[in-house]
Amino acid sequence: MKSTGLGTAYWNEVINVLRNIIPVYDRVNSAISIGRDNEFRIEGIKKSVFPGNTILDAGSGYGNMSKIVIEMVSKDVYIHFYDPIPEMLKGLSENFKGYDITYSKCSGVFEKIPFRSNTFDAVICGYSIRDSINFQDAFEEIHRILKDGGRFLIVDLGKPDNWFLRNLVSIYLRYLLVVIAFITAGKRGLPFGTLYGTFLRWPKNNDLKLLLSKYFSKVEMDKKLFGGAVIVVAHK
Repeated sequence: MKSTGLGTAYWNEVINVLRNIIPVYDRVNSAISIGRDNEFRIEGIKKSVFPGNTILDAGSGYGNMSKIVIEMVSKDVYIHFYDPIPEMLKGLSENFKGYDITYSKCSGVFEKIPFRSNTFDAVICGYSIRDSINFQDAFEEIHRILKDGGRFLIVDLGKPDNWFLRNLVSIYLRYLLVVIAFITAGKRGLPFGTLYGTFLRWPKNNDLKLLLSKYFSKVEMDKKLFGGAVIVVAHK
């Protein structure tokens, strides 16, 4: 299967956009997903994270995925926050004030994760793995750092296999996304339009499942919003 991903040049462009929209990112992301982003996070986390787990929150941002772990699963977890944007990680202390948890953090890319093999029980990616430079390299690296029996959770946009549904989702993201972002966050939301390119480079749902199956023994995919969103649990 052909290697896929954003490539270095476009990845740098996307990261710069994300860095500039940090203050409004969560608000706009929720609006774009019709308010169902946390619902999908909760469903995926309950399937893939358990008490006592060591977790890598990859592309963590401010740690929304991990907050759900703590609130819906258990505080008895060790979390490592990992994000390519250091400014995101700086907001963690404020975001987790009052939470009695053990965590650490560092910055880096999906394709070269600075941990030993067989380290994590779960790697969780909420609306982040789509921003990989190279999907194959990212999936291979995540497989490496997971323990045997570990789970890789993806909660993200989906790209329907049906051409009609795929075009509907594409039109929504290409045109309505910018309108919603502007209504939600004013001019600060307009750069979200640049992120449409990440959808164009994202594999169709069945292709994503096939690609993951090259590295993982079992891949479960639940399609939401007519395939416009996916919850994937891949088992090592």
